[in-house]
Amino acid sequence: MRSLENVVKAYDVRGLVGPDLDAEVTRALGVAFAEVVVLAETAGGSPKAVVGHDMRPSSPELSRAFADGLASCGVDVTLIGLASTDGLYYASGALGAPGAMFTASHNPAAYNGIKLCRAGARPVSQDTGLRAVRERAEALLNDADAARAAADEAAARTPGAVHEADMLRGYAEHLRGLVDLSGSRPLKVVVDAGNGMGGLTTPAVLGDAAGLPALPLEIVPLYFELDGTFPNHEANPLEPANLRDLQAKVVEVGADVGLAFDGDADRCFVIDEKGDPVSPSAVTALVARREIGKERAAGREATVIYNLITSHAVPEIIAESGGKGIRTRVGHSFIKAEMAAADAVFGGEHSAHYYFRDFWFADTGMLAAMHVLAALGEQDGPLSVLGADYERYVASGEINSRVDDVVAAAARVEAAFGGRDGVEVDRLDGLTVTHAGAPMWWFNLRPSNTEPLLRLNAEAVDTPTMAGLRDEVLGIVRQG
Repeated sequence: MRSLENVVKAYDVRGLVGPDLDAEVTRALGVAFAEVVVLAETAGGSPKAVVGHDMRPSSPELSRAFADGLASCGVDVTLIGLASTDGLYYASGALGAPGAMFTASHNPAAYNGIKLCRAGARPVSQDTGLRAVRERAEALLNDADAARAAADEAAARTPGAVHEADMLRGYAEHLRGLVDLSGSRPLKVVVDAGNGMGGLTTPAVLGDAAGLPALPLEIVPLYFELDGTFPNHEANPLEPANLRDLQAKVVEVGADVGLAFDGDADRCFVIDEKGDPVSPSAVTALVARREIGKERAAGREATVIYNLITSHAVPEIIAESGGKGIRTRVGHSFIKAEMAAADAVFGGEHSAHYYFRDFWFADTGMLAAMHVLAALGEQDGPLSVLGADYERYVASGEINSRVDDVVAAAARVEAAFGGRDGVEVDRLDGLTVTHAGAPMWWFNLRPSNTEPLLRLNAEAVDTPTMAGLRDEVLGIVRQG
């Protein structure tokens, strides 16, 4: 019996190639996705879907098997080949078709996976179809009667057509239409693609590889060769060690800014001219200010979404800029759902996922990077000075603690802090404790969905206050 319970996650599919994912499994998932999502969305119409893949060695075979499963159900399939995840979202939005992106994002080379979306890049999670996809795929893999019935139905219908299309230029044109960099002062930009899909998208969007006019940007490439074995470093910029080459190159060549993309290039991390990281919260605040300004200039109100462990500076700057901020739980499905419900112009997460109304409410690291480049290119100062207003407080970063009893540990922390003067407690996502007076501080303690871990994020007005808060909370969590 093949179980996909540990492969089909809350928001996507992810597993080891071979033991977890092979052509048989991905074909079954393709059939299931067709039945659960694609055919349901196009009742009475002509069903269609779009499929893309990253540079991992296993991606072409697995994506083709998935497309074969779709086509067997009468779905016309557009194969866009090598793409970033936001490139797949672009194709889903532009074509009005459900999509599947084969990638394991920042995971090591032995992994692969699938990110699924409905037409218009709308997310598919466990609660919005992914569980049903898993259950149907398991039935096809394990139940001979179900597999025979599916084969009989496929034989009775006309199979869908499978064709290839190049969407890269359209993707680049769409992004350039949202942020105009043509009037920027000349900038030297080091980009670390980590041998991931940023090596394809950066020359197309920021250069002239897609046939678009050159921009006033000098791109210094690092690891642009598409190589899913990741010979230089893991394509995971969340890990500080994976930023060291970029930081060194920025300083070495005297660049104005450095950009690092993860493996599927849907997230972007920023380095200033000194080689110091610019926090994703600061990028969120910077982009929020720009998007709010654009909306207000057009006479429209602007709403921005942020998750509850971004910096306290984010809601401050949203309010100062005349926008409305909405705080959400951690996780892209919550952000996307809230953005659509509120018609929010922008949303940002601490993990460097950035979401845009003008990009079908989906996340795109490249568009966020273009906003940073535009803000930098519109003035004469260095990025370290430009970013100072967005880096107002001191954060701990995420700290994990393995505990025997997650509930009891969180209860100890709440008991210790809950009765203090000026302290507010909420449980939107885990436990958040805020001291809004002087000195300002807050922390969030969230349980892991898969392990007996508590994740602490703390922030305060200065380093001593943050360090004292961090150590006090960790002491309570880890006692005994």
